[in-house]
This record gives sequence, structure tokens and C-alpha cells, in this order.
Amino acid sequence: MHGCLHGIRIVDMTANVSGPFGTAMLGDMGADVIKVEAPGNGDISRRYGMMRGGMAAAFAVINRNKRGVALDLQSAEGKEAFLKLVASADVVTQNFRPGVVDRLGVGYEACKAVKKDIIYISISGFGDSGPHAGDSVYDPVIQAVSGYMGVQTEPGTDKPMPVRTIVCDKIASMSVTQGVLGALFARERFGMGQHVKIAMLDASLAFLWPDAMSNHTYMGDAPRMPEMGIYHLPASKDGYFVGFVVTDEQFQGLCRAIERPDIANDPRFVETVSRQKNQKALNVIFAAEVAKYTTNEIVARFQREKVPAAKINNRVDILSDPQILHNGMIIETEHPDAGPMRTPRPPIIFGETPSSIRRHAPQVGAHTEEVLAEVGYSAGDIAAMRKKGVLG
Repeated sequence: MHGCLHGIRIVDMTANVSGPFGTAMLGDMGADVIKVEAPGNGDISRRYGMMRGGMAAAFAVINRNKRGVALDLQSAEGKEAFLKLVASADVVTQNFRPGVVDRLGVGYEACKAVKKDIIYISISGFGDSGPHAGDSVYDPVIQAVSGYMGVQTEPGTDKPMPVRTIVCDKIASMSVTQGVLGALFARERFGMGQHVKIAMLDASLAFLWPDAMSNHTYMGDAPRMPEMGIYHLPASKDGYFVGFVVTDEQFQGLCRAIERPDIANDPRFVETVSRQKNQKALNVIFAAEVAKYTTNEIVARFQREKVPAAKINNRVDILSDPQILHNGMIIETEHPDAGPMRTPRPPIIFGETPSSIRRHAPQVGAHTEEVLAEVGYSAGDIAAMRKKGVLG
């Protein structure tokens, strides 16, 4: 059975994470994703982080289900070959700095000229105009501007802290996937392509806003609530865990779990609104009580009372967590260059059009000849272009 995007071709010029992770998700759904890189070293993320067999681990995960083509887009022949690929495609994605693709002659208007209904996805850090549009951008920069580091302020010191994963890059990639799917549906319904623009800053702020900016949503004299109180992490006898309540029923269960019936009817805590206002005081009581138990003991007590709780998994724990194993979320594969590897399976389960991992991340230009042959280049043409250095 084919994936739901079988027959859709995506020409992907993106590098690093903000585009490639999104196009990998589209590849999981069955799209034919052609990763276009410059001859030679290609995408810089190929060489960042843990490596084996000439393949970085993160690159291997976020560039699966793609074919690799190496083209020198600064050459006339390379640009011509690229536009022939575009003429055979449904979607083009790029995350160069604003203005670069137009200077190269592979921007939206150039692509639209060869494929009238092309869907063209442009990903930027701050947007394509404005005071910071031309600035260099990586995930930590967007975390700083969009508020993530401010939200992560260390209790007691007010020191901003980063989210220790490339969260803004990955949020932008999910927006890429959403944008492509929406534009494909619109083309199917209305018969038109379009230029879709995604700024990492915009996507990250929209993702952060609902909870982290709740005190700044209502304008005027609306009362404010304590910030992020539910993320208090108390220590058990042997570690840390997560446990918190939202409903009044869960609060009563918490009181039973920590054997504190005296606070079950305390007016500071008995209702949701009052608990939010007095979260810090509740956290002090909570921390003192749970410190009497091991992590396994307190989690079991909470679960018995239907109170949300869990042990905090470290990286190694993730590999043996019983629910993760039950879900079959981690699969083992064999990369032809990097060897045996673990990777998450595509997380969305389609009943009739299953996603799948059909290809491993390619080396630079691994499929150049194969793909160019599909758009009409002969073996002689390809050999001549390779001799000139147009191909990798």
C-alpha cells in the first residue's frame, strides 16, 4: 500500500534542520523527495555531531526517504538542470537567506515560469523583510528572540535557560509539513500553486503563545496567574519525577497519595483557580511529602489515585520504557554507510495509506544520474556535466 503522498515530487534545497526535517516527514508519507545540494561537502549538517561511516546521526534521521542530487546552481547548466527538475515536481522548498534564490535564478518566479502550479516553500529565520531579515540564524537565536529562554528562567536566579534541543528548528519543520499539505490541498481544490512563507520566529512564537503567554493574552486589567507552576519537579528519595494536578478530583487524589487529608479542604488549594494562585505554597508542601518516598513508590501512589505522574526518563531509559516499546516507536535499521541505527518510526498512523521508511539518508549526489535521467538527460549529457564540475 502506498503512502498518502505517493506521486508527489518535492525538490528540496533546504539544509540544516528547519526544512530537511519537514521534508523527511513528507517523505515518510510517500512523497518522492529529491535533496539538492552543492557538489562536494553538501549540507553542513552532514558533518555536525555524532558521526559514523561519513554520516552524522542527526542527518541520517532527518534526511531519510530522500534521493540525493548534487548540482552547482551558480552555473548555467546546473540552474537549467534544476529547473527541469522543478518542471517535473509539485513542491520546491528552500531555506537560503532572503534574496539568495532570486539571485541564483531559482526563486519562486523562475520556478513558476516552468511549472505554473508549483508550490514554493520559503523558510527564513526572521522573515523576508524587517530589521533582522538578513541576520544569520540558528535555533538558539530564535529561542532567545521568541521567548523560549525567558520562559525557561531558572527558579531563584532569574537566569534564562535554553531548551536543550533544537526546538525552534523542529517547530519550523512541522510548519513546513503543514504548509505543504495545506497548499497541496488548495491546489487540488482550486487548481493553483502558490508561494508559502514560513519564518522560524513566527512559527516558534505561535507554538509558545497559548500557555507561556497567557498572562499577556488579555489586554487591560485582567488578573495574572503565577507562571508555569505546574512544572515544579520535586525530588524523591532517589531521583526526580513529574506529578501534578489540574482538576479538583485529581487534587483530592493527590492528598490521598501523600497522606495529607488536612489539606484536602484547605481553601487555598481546594479549587482550580485558588490552587493556581497559591501554587508556590502547594509546591512546598508537595516537595516535603514526596521526599519520603522513592520515585517508583510515589509514582505508584499517584497512579493508584488517578493523578498524572511519571518517572523522568533519561536518554538511556527511553530505549527501554515499556510504553515506548509497546508503541513500537523505536525501530532498528541498517544504514548502508553508517551501519546499524535506531530511529523513531513515523509517528502518525494512517489506517489505509501507511507511512514508511523506504530509503536511508543519501550521501551527497548519490542519485544524481538516476534523477537527471528521469527528466531527460542522456548518459552522455550527464558525463559532460560531471566533467565540467556541474554535478557532484
